[in-house]
Amino acid sequence: MSAAPGWYPDPAGQPGLFRYWDGRSWSAATSLNPQAPPPAGPLGSTSRAGTPPAHNPYAPIGSGRYVQPGSQPKGRSALPWILGAVAVVLVLAIVTFLVVREFDKGEVIVDGGEQPSASPSTEVCPDAVEPTATPEAQSGDRVTSGRLSYARLGEPFSEPFWDRRVPFGRDVQSQQATVEADANGAPTWVAAVLIARLLAGDGFYGPEQGAKVVATCVVGKFYDNAEVTRKDTRNTGVTVDGHQAWTIEAHLSFQLAKIKTTGETMIVVVVDTGNGEAGLFYASIPDTSPQFMEPAREALTTLKVG
Repeated sequence: MSAAPGWYPDPAGQPGLFRYWDGRSWSAATSLNPQAPPPAGPLGSTSRAGTPPAHNPYAPIGSGRYVQPGSQPKGRSALPWILGAVAVVLVLAIVTFLVVREFDKGEVIVDGGEQPSASPSTEVCPDAVEPTATPEAQSGDRVTSGRLSYARLGEPFSEPFWDRRVPFGRDVQSQQATVEADANGAPTWVAAVLIARLLAGDGFYGPEQGAKVVATCVVGKFYDNAEVTRKDTRNTGVTVDGHQAWTIEAHLSFQLAKIKTTGETMIVVVVDTGNGEAGLFYASIPDTSPQFMEPAREALTTLKVG
């Protein structure tokens, strides 16, 4: 059952900020007040107290409105307002502490009420959208999803295949190379490079917000809800083939049963491919297999849109 609509700590990891969950996807609207009314319009738009919403190419026209905060009524004592402000500050401080602490663990903790997720591996971070038909095997020297593609990796990386774990992903194409295997030779840990489509209607409102949500969800979904320490080494806007994009590179540390690998590098790139869509490039390279880092970075340099 999906979580109830409401304001929840921003899955993009902005301390003290709340994003609206409409029961199916994240809205573009944000607020400093978790008790605020639902955002106006079908999906809402970004708004902060005292700050008009910025133009957002991913939000539909007329999706929200800015309301100037009210002023103190004349002739009344200011004490209730002061006490209320102090209470709000204390609540936000507590929530911020909890969110920051739990994000360090790769988890999202929602304070009070129904929770969309005790970790980002359930409703708020859905699996990839399953194809209605069996995806055709890709041929040629490029791996393509939507309008985004990269130069296909050769052996020991596998042929491209659909990966259901990719949060919010559509038309996923993943290549993997075995790093660890069980006694029967079945892979238990891999190096991976993949691409997928992201749709604005699924809760993405630009490359930056999309990259931050995907990075958070990957930490929750790809590591069996284990405690993960994430240290970002790059978190910035970039340009990919002339298109606006956002990249996050981080080192992840973890302990998993029966897995020797305890750390790896995660690369997330979300590219605005136009028409309300984005393309996702993702790579994870275990510390125990540094030989796969060069092919992954080479694939990143070959990204093309169109």
